Amino acid sequence: MVDTNRAEELKAFDETKAGVKGLVDSGIVHIPEIFITPDITENEFNAQNLDVNVQIPIINLEDINKGDFLRRKIVEEVGDACKAWGFFQVVNHGVPQHVMDEMISGVRSFNEQSNEIKMRFYSRDNLKKVKFNSNFDLYSSKAANWRDTLACVMAPNPPTNDELPEACREELLQYSEHVKKLGHTIFELLAEALGLKPNHLLDMDCAKGHFILCHYYPPCPEPNKTLGITKHTDPDFFTILLQDQIGGLQICHQNQWIDIHPVTGALVINLGDLMQLLSNDKFTSAEHRVLPKQIGPRISVACFFTTQFQPFDRLYGPIKELLSDENPALYKETTVRDYVSYYNSNGLGNSPSLLNLRL
Repeated sequence: MVDTNRAEELKAFDETKAGVKGLVDSGIVHIPEIFITPDITENEFNAQNLDVNVQIPIINLEDINKGDFLRRKIVEEVGDACKAWGFFQVVNHGVPQHVMDEMISGVRSFNEQSNEIKMRFYSRDNLKKVKFNSNFDLYSSKAANWRDTLACVMAPNPPTNDELPEACREELLQYSEHVKKLGHTIFELLAEALGLKPNHLLDMDCAKGHFILCHYYPPCPEPNKTLGITKHTDPDFFTILLQDQIGGLQICHQNQWIDIHPVTGALVINLGDLMQLLSNDKFTSAEHRVLPKQIGPRISVACFFTTQFQPFDRLYGPIKELLSDENPALYKETTVRDYVSYYNSNGLGNSPSLLNLRL
């Protein structure tokens, strides 16, 4: 049964084209019903680290090209992190601090410019290379999340300069170039950590595309009633995440939520479902979420390595070289587009999409 009130409220919110920031700017004190997450218990909101010192691994890439011995050490750290966590942070990764700072400021500038300019980019058309909206799954999720997003498909065929918002055009182009190089390095390290040749994943076209999601989480008047992002895994190979210093990102590890504290100069790497599929469960794609804050805005920039926007028919399944009689394939093959299409229709917070491919 469709809740007509809810449907009308969602439509009314969507049609403002002003996103969550529009609600905050209007001076609301209570969050609208559509954002209230019903199945979150107080316990879950207050789930604190049992051990505040538990932290995802931080891996220093400084010595990556300084000989086999030092590189092998890094590969080992990456492999351990991918098996135990599915998440790690990297430092000395080659993306200059000023490029990261400018990217965060660019996202802030885009979101804090006049509504008239921002609205031109507002769309739910999945074929658009550049679009701004609030909640990609607004009409299919159980509850809306407290965030607005600018999404830009940056590779292999980037938008024209005119298609990118002026407020963060230069920043996006600059950041995209740097993060693409880092992405190639990460693909090599992941392949080596699986015992394959460094270029194995690159030769499978895994690095042929990436898109950037710029998330803006306005301060929330009732942060214990909603989420910035519902718990989910990512439907890509992996994500490189730049976050500001506000915090709020959490990973589910051994059935408890653990804060991923911002580390100055670090970038967060998290494996997506497609990497878990390729590795035949050797690596894990971990659930994560974002808690809203009363302070803010919180800004994060997620670069997804995926070819979902290209008409590639390549099938991806568990990598043959990793399989044996003792270790048979656990998943069916899929194209990236088919997997993402299923993931998007499934909506965040429902049963893991990867289960749909389980043999």
